[in-house]
Amino acid sequence: MTERLTCDVVVVGAGMVGAACAWYAARAGLDVVLVDRGPVAGGTTGAGEGNLLVSDKAPGPELELALLSLRLWADLAKELGPAVEYEAKGGVVVASSPEALTALTDFAAGQRAAGVTAVEVGAEGLHELEPHLAPGLAGGVLYPQDCQVMPALAAAHLLRASGARLLTGRTVTEVPRTPSGAVRGVRTDRGMILAGAVVNAAGTWGGELAARAGVRLPVLPRRGFVLVTEPLPRRIRHKVYAADYVADVASDSAALQTSPVVEGTAAGPVLIGASRERVGFDRSFSLPAVRALAAGATRLFPFLERVRAMRAYSGFRPYLPDHLPAIGPDPRVPGLFHACGHEGAGIGLATGTGQLIARLLGGGVPELDLASLRPERFEQEDR
Repeated sequence: MTERLTCDVVVVGAGMVGAACAWYAARAGLDVVLVDRGPVAGGTTGAGEGNLLVSDKAPGPELELALLSLRLWADLAKELGPAVEYEAKGGVVVASSPEALTALTDFAAGQRAAGVTAVEVGAEGLHELEPHLAPGLAGGVLYPQDCQVMPALAAAHLLRASGARLLTGRTVTEVPRTPSGAVRGVRTDRGMILAGAVVNAAGTWGGELAARAGVRLPVLPRRGFVLVTEPLPRRIRHKVYAADYVADVASDSAALQTSPVVEGTAAGPVLIGASRERVGFDRSFSLPAVRALAAGATRLFPFLERVRAMRAYSGFRPYLPDHLPAIGPDPRVPGLFHACGHEGAGIGLATGTGQLIARLLGGGVPELDLASLRPERFEQEDR
């Protein structure tokens, strides 16, 4: 049976970014249909830790987007309630040597100039913040603005509250265009959805959707694993990670990289990341990656040696070559908007992205300058 629907905006992708785009567009009075070939949060969102971070971002457009998004997340948490497991618990970044601490405090100084709250902490102060941390660390920085949500729950509740029409199990096969080149909506394997605007929130598959509209957007996957422990009483108070995590996030290496990222959850289990490697869409289990995660976590928190890991899961971070997302209208295809390529920061940046896209859809002026995030910025590479 084929469908033929009409709306103002089609959002493609039922992850956190797509949910936020649908929420803010619907709040702006637009009739929104959200379509995904899988379930809600079936891609990167469902494989994430739910990080809402400023601590890992250098001054620049991504940090500006993160600060906007954190303010919006705080508002959403009040509206959606405890079901999304929003925790304003802060983050602690630790350094193992005096040299690493110097680099970390210099990085934090630049962030403070850009509006981030970053408090330097000495070695003794670390153990006041996190009593179970390993001894011998040189010091660290406390980031009170870092938060966390349960990403799959947050996406599902946000979509439900948005009032957007949700169509799952439908694959977008084409982005038809008018004779003048503008989008007409999307064609799925179940029929046509007519709309004057299409939002590409397809995450790791954002490049594939862009190609169906006739443009290039070089989104690539970067695989990562997360270890999940048995439920525990709360012994880790903040999100805690080693200072080299920031360098791993910005790295262009295709090889396996791991740096310990450890945090408790409202439900009890401890989440342990973070690994990164470029292996295409290979979903196979990587014992070296998981072993490295476990080793890094126990170096930070020795008590975890006696805790059972219950499971591990993996996902693909959608990244672009310059490690910045593509957000905004595509001048090559009128009516096409992109909201993808956020790499591992999509949960945290989703609210700001959604608000910016909704403003643009309504013909308004976005709160941030989006010049460095423009989708067509990679065209020079093709020439």
